[in-house]
Amino acid sequence: MASIITPAELRAALNGVSSSLYSDAVLTEIIDTAESVVGNLLVKWNAPIDKHYSESATLSTIHTTKPHKFYATQTVAIEGVEAHINGNKTITTIVDEFTFKITTSGAPVHLDWRNVIPNGLAAENDLSQYADVAPIESAVLTVSLDVFKARTSAGATQNGLDFVPAPYILGRTIQNRIVGMLGAYIDVEALIG
Repeated sequence: MASIITPAELRAALNGVSSSLYSDAVLTEIIDTAESVVGNLLVKWNAPIDKHYSESATLSTIHTTKPHKFYATQTVAIEGVEAHINGNKTITTIVDEFTFKITTSGAPVHLDWRNVIPNGLAAENDLSQYADVAPIESAVLTVSLDVFKARTSAGATQNGLDFVPAPYILGRTIQNRIVGMLGAYIDVEALIG
């Protein structure tokens, strides 16, 4: 998807690494990973899904464990439910603050509520709202560079100028390194759980 930075921007930060060595597809995969890491810290709307039912092959009703902030016509990313419900889905109707309906395809019809254990997740799937926000772009670029280094260095370690290996690049500290850049954009609930 790469909605915050482009493969060309990452390639430039890597001092013009050759496209014959690392294609745009590879760099996009790295950026997607970085956007996932950064995106999980940013304010966005999401709600755990605890049950659902399918009214027809093209319409399913979703229930969340907390009030959602979605709106009709919005596209949300759903994961952890059944195959016909997972993926990017368009909300057709808001029933109440805990329930909404989505369009599906090929859904088996079952008019009884089906529990989702463990809970699935419905989330706003659009990080493009953060495009052109310099601190977010910097954080995504920083993580992208770390992911690239982890993929291309032996043992996923970084080496100092004296070629002495340093600790693993992608440890828990990666989030701590970018928290300062994200500042006002951080979802504090994402940090605590």
